[in-house]
Amino acid sequence: MKRRLIQFAATILTNPLAANFFGGKIYRGDLKNFCAPGLNCWSCPAATFSCPIGALQAVAGAGGKFSFYTAGFVILIGLLLGRIVCGFLCPFGLIQELLDKIPSPKIFLPRRLTRIKYFLLIIFVLILPVATKFGEPTFCEYICPAGTLEAGLPLIATHEEFRGVLGNLFALKIFILLVVIGGSIFVHRFFCRVMCPLGAIYGLLNKYSFYQINFSADKCIGCGCCKKICPLDLDPTKECNSAECVRCLRCKKICPAKALR
Repeated sequence: MKRRLIQFAATILTNPLAANFFGGKIYRGDLKNFCAPGLNCWSCPAATFSCPIGALQAVAGAGGKFSFYTAGFVILIGLLLGRIVCGFLCPFGLIQELLDKIPSPKIFLPRRLTRIKYFLLIIFVLILPVATKFGEPTFCEYICPAGTLEAGLPLIATHEEFRGVLGNLFALKIFILLVVIGGSIFVHRFFCRVMCPLGAIYGLLNKYSFYQINFSADKCIGCGCCKKICPLDLDPTKECNSAECVRCLRCKKICPAKALR
């Protein structure tokens, strides 16, 4: 319950302008010069901060430059917190967890599919924005379902002039969003595990972050409770700081021997 309250609080703090949804306005003030720690679309009417992934692409597309500020911010947050950002502070992570509450048979996700997000990070976030002729933010432009849900659909709903220019690209984005919504119903945090480039960065820093989950083998009684409760199909006794762990802390709470801390 405490984690859920923190998730809602973080979502509200980074998206306090909910009234903008009714008019389809986008905040363009000084706070947009700063990034939120989680995935949060710049064009979302409620957002007051930029998205780190969008910022990396936008600067890279502007003459092939590298955003040292954005990269430094993400690395700093990753080294301090790791993927606890995903588990506690990301608005799109919260949306996925709410979708996961819909009653449905849960599907096991093969671990090899989690590598896709690293491909998307390298190709669509780091390479294509520089390589393309017009410096497009390719992940935002062609893939990001968070942008479609948080910005695309609300802006189309409030701006009739946008509806007449919808084409194949928008259809593709809607298809990806529907896949992610469906995937999140049947697979816990489907987008985080398979497609999120920001989660990929934080995941790479998970083992080196200041915030760690520590396992005490001498206290473990081998009951397997932590493995059974892990929504990401991890074994906390062997991989408590895995790149896939979003540090929801369910394993810590359920451990009867307090072997995880």
